[in-house]
Amino acid sequence: MMERLRALAGSGFVHVAFAFIAMGGWAVFANRAHAMPAPLFAGFVQGSISAVLTLCLKSTIDTLSGRMTGVTALWLPPLVACLGSTAILVIMHTISGTPEILRTILVPLIVSTTYATTYSYSLYRTRTR
Repeated sequence: MMERLRALAGSGFVHVAFAFIAMGGWAVFANRAHAMPAPLFAGFVQGSISAVLTLCLKSTIDTLSGRMTGVTALWLPPLVACLGSTAILVIMHTISGTPEILRTILVPLIVSTTYATTYSYSLYRTRTR
């Protein structure tokens, strides 16, 4: 049973699906005060963006960290990831007409920035040992 759980936890598909459902669900909740279908559309847009960002975030941090030395390898990759994610989220939600852009993107940005910072720190620690 534990082997099966480990396999699921390590599955890229599971990570992408979870990002779509969790962050898409958050976007529906954040836009719940608006008339349908706006909350559902915001959820679809956010879920789709989160799924794609989940696929790209780790490889972006790996690439940036591998090209940098010293303490720059610690702080620059998560900063680039956060700024890039923010730009993508704001642009896509503006284009799609999401009513509550700030509320919609706040939780996904906190989650992705926390992940990027933690992952970047783990890479940095591994290299500096």
